[in-house]
Amino acid sequence: QVQLVESGGGLVQAGGSLRLSCSASGLTLSLYAMGWFRQAPGLEREIVAAASRYGDNTYFADSVKGRFTISRDNAKKTVYLQMNNLKPEDTAVYFCAADYQQSVKHTPTSANEFDYWGRGTQVTVSS
Repeated sequence: QVQLVESGGGLVQAGGSLRLSCSASGLTLSLYAMGWFRQAPGLEREIVAAASRYGDNTYFADSVKGRFTISRDNAKKTVYLQMNNLKPEDTAVYFCAADYQQSVKHTPTSANEFDYWGRGTQVTVSS
């Protein structure tokens, strides 16, 4: 049974940093492209960042470019989202997701490409 469990969320002041972790079980992480999404109240879920199977290719939403980085440790079955210079508009529930991929290069960006989802972790940025 595949499980994705996010951790590392919390309350932080604007300008601060957080590192989210996504721990995967029940799958071989190197066979999956991984993504981070977020959803704020009243808004649709949106892609934040994604990484190809070995992390060679990455994608970042324009709103987080230069502030967030995504990395992965396939041996540890963990994916990370480092978030720096956080802003109040980054407040949301953050989800990690896994997309089974034959391509080692493909970086999915659409929610419907992903096969498995975590339950999310809350990130709140105060002004």
